[in-house]
Amino acid sequence: MFLEFIYPLVRFFTPLNVFQYLSFRGAYAALTTLLLCYLFGPRTIEALRRLKVGQSIREDGPATHLSKSGTPTMGGIFIILSVFIAMILWMDFSNWKVWLCLGSLAAFGLIGFLDDYLKVTKHNSDGLPARGKLAGQFIIALAVVLLLYFFGEP
Repeated sequence: MFLEFIYPLVRFFTPLNVFQYLSFRGAYAALTTLLLCYLFGPRTIEALRRLKVGQSIREDGPATHLSKSGTPTMGGIFIILSVFIAMILWMDFSNWKVWLCLGSLAAFGLIGFLDDYLKVTKHNSDGLPARGKLAGQFIIALAVVLLLYFFGEP
């Protein structure tokens, strides 16, 4: 988004030329994600605690894991949302590979969300079956590989 709005101003202020470089945008996207997590992370964790979205611990596991009971789960939503926002702010909208990365991030995040959602609603640590998670991940990875193979440059 910044590239689309700020880069055309290069003809008036040449230091804005730095926005064309992927390394600059990538570094600032990482800093944006870090800043979002730092600013909104504690509030998100507290909101998850209030909603009682806690981790269920297996009873046959180690006794040291019992202290994790009630720890807020679904934190991946927050992290993926932070990365998603940073990507939207700093990406080159004309590059289809960035959209592919964004789509695969959302798809893998959906698998994680479904797993955590099932854990929270069933009040146990089962979540999605391992076969289901692995099948979903393979399907997403295969789709990405096929898109890159058939539409990418050699």
